[in-house]
Amino acid sequence: MKLYFPLIAVAGLAMLSACNKNDEPEVVGGPADPMAEKLANAAPVELPPSVKANKQYRCKDNSLIFVDFLSDDKTANLRTDKTGSPTKLVAPEAGKPYVAEGGYEVSGQGNDVTITVPGKGAQSCHV
Repeated sequence: MKLYFPLIAVAGLAMLSACNKNDEPEVVGGPADPMAEKLANAAPVELPPSVKANKQYRCKDNSLIFVDFLSDDKTANLRTDKTGSPTKLVAPEAGKPYVAEGGYEVSGQGNDVTITVPGKGAQSCHV
């Protein structure tokens, strides 16, 4: 019994010494990636802006307007109904009014803004 343990240890060391000690990974077969060059030269991906603030405004005519201001400070989503589909408004640069085709406009980002929607004139709205 005592003779088996040293023999097992020597056999284990012999098997470990046969392992490949090369640090480079071995690539065995497989097709080359046809898009590798395109991906390496691709422009960096820019993520869409996240929602910075959700505001619910009560306007002068007693209507509610829902505006989501995005983190790029150039985009806002306006809804005239809480569950309605949003209208994307874009400002030419940060600090300028957000506008969209059809007559939508939001001036400001704080608790008091001026909002224009089609069929209604510009009106002051507050949180």
